[in-house]
Amino acid sequence: MTLSKRFMDVVLALLLAAVLWPVVLGIALAIWLSDGAPVFYVAERMRAPGEPFDLWKFRTMSAAAANEGVSGGDKAGRVTRIGRLLRRTRLDEVPQLWNILRGDISFVGPRPPLRRYVEMYPELYGEVLKSRPGVTGLATLAFHKREEALLVGCQTAEETEAVYVRRCVPQKARLDLIYAANRSVCYDLRLMVATVFRRVALRRR
Repeated sequence: MTLSKRFMDVVLALLLAAVLWPVVLGIALAIWLSDGAPVFYVAERMRAPGEPFDLWKFRTMSAAAANEGVSGGDKAGRVTRIGRLLRRTRLDEVPQLWNILRGDISFVGPRPPLRRYVEMYPELYGEVLKSRPGVTGLATLAFHKREEALLVGCQTAEETEAVYVRRCVPQKARLDLIYAANRSVCYDLRLMVATVFRRVALRRR
């Protein structure tokens, strides 16, 4: 990560934390009153091969003994009423400001993967994770709706896993590598603005 990118991350994260702390408290209270504890969902992700970290989000699903893998149709029934709103607005990811300040992730980059996928495809993720993972990014903007459409019909964890590995991992990695070839502070700003306005800012060399 370049010094300019890190500087932008820290300054923007501090500004957003100062502005959004009442929102954070309000969401936390709403989750606690509606669904009980825990308020946050903390899960291991990878910032680089062999470098795990704990990613923080607001909890959007009811608790379960086994909660591994990506979310597909098999988990749809566990999404809470508040969780649906948080996911739709992406407010569930506000606690990741803490991860940004820690240096685990950036505002823009590939979404941090689960350890299992990094170990499954070490060469692919070795390239993808040369960019610091991010809250948003090119793959998030360009492929998120397609990923949801592919996974929503999956009825079991096994089916979700198979579809994600076969259909989603290669496409997201391709977009992440396009980002890596074009990354700059200006491009990051374009992607951040595109995230706010829900538009795709795709540029190829």
